[in-house]
Amino acid sequence: MTSFLDSIGYGRWILHVLLLLPVVGVVPVLLGREAWAKWTALVVTLAEFVLSVGLWWSLIPGLGDMQLVTNAVWIREWGIAYRVGIDGISMVMVLLTTSLMPLSVLASWRYITSRERGFYALMLTLLTGLLGVFIALDMFLFYVFFEVMLIPMYFIIGVWGGTNRLYAAIKFFIYTMAGSLLMLVAIVALVWRVRAVTGQMSFSYSYLLEHASAAGAAAPWLFAAFALAFAIKVPIFPFHTWLPDAHVEAPTAGSVLLASVMLKIGTYGFLRFAVPFFPQVALSPAVSRLMVALAVIGIIYGALVALVQPDFKKLVAYSSVSHLGFVMLGIWGMTLQSVQGALMVMISHGFSTGALFLLIGMLYERRHTRLIADYGGLARVVPVFSLILTLVALSSIGLPGLNGFVGEFLVLLGSFAAYPWATGIATTGVIFAAAYLLWAIQRLIYNRLDDRENEHLRDLSFRELAVLVPLVVGIVWLGLYPRPVLTRMEPASRKFVEAVMPGSTPAATLGATAAIPGSGR
Repeated sequence: MTSFLDSIGYGRWILHVLLLLPVVGVVPVLLGREAWAKWTALVVTLAEFVLSVGLWWSLIPGLGDMQLVTNAVWIREWGIAYRVGIDGISMVMVLLTTSLMPLSVLASWRYITSRERGFYALMLTLLTGLLGVFIALDMFLFYVFFEVMLIPMYFIIGVWGGTNRLYAAIKFFIYTMAGSLLMLVAIVALVWRVRAVTGQMSFSYSYLLEHASAAGAAAPWLFAAFALAFAIKVPIFPFHTWLPDAHVEAPTAGSVLLASVMLKIGTYGFLRFAVPFFPQVALSPAVSRLMVALAVIGIIYGALVALVQPDFKKLVAYSSVSHLGFVMLGIWGMTLQSVQGALMVMISHGFSTGALFLLIGMLYERRHTRLIADYGGLARVVPVFSLILTLVALSSIGLPGLNGFVGEFLVLLGSFAAYPWATGIATTGVIFAAAYLLWAIQRLIYNRLDDRENEHLRDLSFRELAVLVPLVVGIVWLGLYPRPVLTRMEPASRKFVEAVMPGSTPAATLGATAAIPGSGR
């Protein structure tokens, strides 16, 4: 496969095609017939996924540096360029995004029945924004893509959402925009600080990373601006209040992409920008204790609030707050195991929570209610649906053998040495996850079938199975054999740990693959 990719010059054009293809696809979606919009979007997103799969083989194993890099001058006077590239971390996030987008389009097939051209055009625009965030190596370009993805999601929630959609969309927009504007100020301030020291103005990520010490006394304030922008995006407690409203009101595809990809941009931002730019601030005792405390609070708080939710979709929304708390704990655990675990939680959460939102959407299409109390005994009526829902719920809980276990295990293992008490408390989040999800599953599908409206529900169609089966395969694969993913992320993860903690030793950062039984080398 590698030789074939080399023969067609894959590495020279793939990142540009991934960014441009969805934008080009917007044209026939908007100009074509209404009935063709979803077919066009499906073809474009499937092509995007097929093309992106080659990234799995095109990256050089064992190299933690950026690869497939393009650097073309854009605004010479300001040092702004079209700089893109990927490493192992951004590669898996790109593949997660491209794999979920065609599934989201398929899930919207019958859910979206009005203004279809506008909806699918926004979905394609959102895809470009999401991919751009993960591959941008210029801080100005990163900010542009960071804002590009905000606008389509605002309209997706505000136009095709539920009854309270305008409130949810405006709240989402205000929270995210406030954070991103602070980040823009921090980016410009850092660029000018570096220019004052080096005499060169550049928005290049690698250049700013090399000279970030020029921030001097302003470093704590600049870190605070970056951290706030990414904390809102994660979201970290107490900046999470926009999330449940956005999830509940968003259409199914919006909820899937919001949970599975957009929330990961916050944690990706900490890994790629906030911590590497200002490691002395980020890893100072005060900031470390604060971030770990907020992570643990988010884990426990999100789980406890999910436990009492009557709305199944809101339950899953609060579970995201809990799961992303594990990611933040893993980042600040600052060992190779914990960082790799954080990345695995990000990927696993994308599969499991995305599948949960898809299942909730399919159930809502049949009964037009998300209240858990309106169901019961569904296993007798829709056995295939019930089987997949149970499997996905177990993966979200972290059952060994499924994807959720690997990431949480590595996070807890890698963080224990630095934060034993916090890690011990965070472990109870796994117990709470079992409580809220198993209780919800019991009430949905295993109680008595006492509502006549549930007696005639149809089981999953072929289209719905086509949406869910790839996610189920990913859930089982990542649970049983995570080594290929961990191996591809390890060089970049190791480089991150060694860069922000120069005194770290191999003994302090054991390979994550060796920590998973059956995946050692």
